[in-house]
Amino acid sequence: MVKFVDVETPYNAGNEEQLRRNLLYARACVRDSLMRGEVPFASHLFYTQPGILDDNIPTERDKGIYAGKTLVESLPDIVTVVYTDLGISKGMEFGINRAEINGRKVEYRVLGDAWEEKELKIAEKHSHAILWGFNNYKSSK
Repeated sequence: MVKFVDVETPYNAGNEEQLRRNLLYARACVRDSLMRGEVPFASHLFYTQPGILDDNIPTERDKGIYAGKTLVESLPDIVTVVYTDLGISKGMEFGINRAEINGRKVEYRVLGDAWEEKELKIAEKHSHAILWGFNNYKSSK
């Protein structure tokens, strides 16, 4: 049976460096889920891409959250998976609460201490690494 997963990771950040790290982390978490044989969805990776919605505009952020949660809640037996290496943000708390209110299972996971180095090695070898800005990415460590 297919396991659909709603991926919860931090998105919003205080500065560009933190945002880049949060995006890298979200991608690593989606990859982790895929490698487990799951079918993940991370609305904050999809809807916040340039040209779609701007997370810094409250009405657009709300539209993205609504669209993502509406899609997630239409899938059968979807599990909310919360990746906690970077902590739990207010947005993640919202997703966890909504999952619990709707009776969905919530799982907590970590990638481990070396997640950033591992993900950077994978991302830098990707055929679209330059397009995604990995030629300019600096590790936070």
